[in-house]
Amino acid sequence: MYETSYVRPSTLAEAIDLLQENPDAKPLSGGMTLIPTMKQRLAAPSHVIDLARLSDLKGITARDGVVRVGAATVHAEVASSELVAATIPALAYLAGQIADPQVRNRGTIGGSVANNDPSADYPSAVLGLNATVITSERSITADDFFVAMFETALQPSEIVVAIEFPVPDQAGYAKCRHPASGYAVTGVFVARFGADVRVAVTGAGTSVFRWTEAEQRLAQNCTVEALRDLHIAADDLLEDSYAPRPYRANLVEVYTRRAVAAMLAGPK
Repeated sequence: MYETSYVRPSTLAEAIDLLQENPDAKPLSGGMTLIPTMKQRLAAPSHVIDLARLSDLKGITARDGVVRVGAATVHAEVASSELVAATIPALAYLAGQIADPQVRNRGTIGGSVANNDPSADYPSAVLGLNATVITSERSITADDFFVAMFETALQPSEIVVAIEFPVPDQAGYAKCRHPASGYAVTGVFVARFGADVRVAVTGAGTSVFRWTEAEQRLAQNCTVEALRDLHIAADDLLEDSYAPRPYRANLVEVYTRRAVAAMLAGPK
């Protein structure tokens, strides 16, 4: 059994100092990924820095057409937020589809985004809504934030503070849930900002990605019918025992159409 120290900083500045002083330390928010990997001996941090109680990382606010969600806000709070439901209902819907009630009441948006699990739901909303990730050091646009599987633009001592979501004209999310884990076998978030449409796909690739061909079609004609004959190449998609590449490609196409239909139908 390896030794690790649990530390609960009282301020964000203290947390940052601890991460800088201890290169092998790991931040802990909801713990939905870190704790299982520690139990399986896949991670052995020297220190676990608990961020969950830092007030600087909590809360949901809206101002000037932007919804700001603190990094330590749990999924259930986003799902039940009247403010989110009134401004970006598709984001509230997505949060309510994450895993199961236990995960939704413990897992946080900052942890999900920082971890960049290829099957996580939130990255599709961040990328689809062209959100900005606010960290302890800078602001990072969604297109620059997600790098590869479990990899982001974050530096080792950098902490996600909040996510700022521009309010779209319309948005929709559709997801094929894994029956056991509730993760996205494929999930698609579609958002329209005037004539521009963004389509973000999670669960199908090694990292969340934009389906630009679908975006171009929808920018010209924002209807489900515009996507009927559009297909995505399966070569670079993930493959496992549950979903081979051709099946995942079909899921991307089907759930993109469903996300567009949900967007056009408006809030449920």
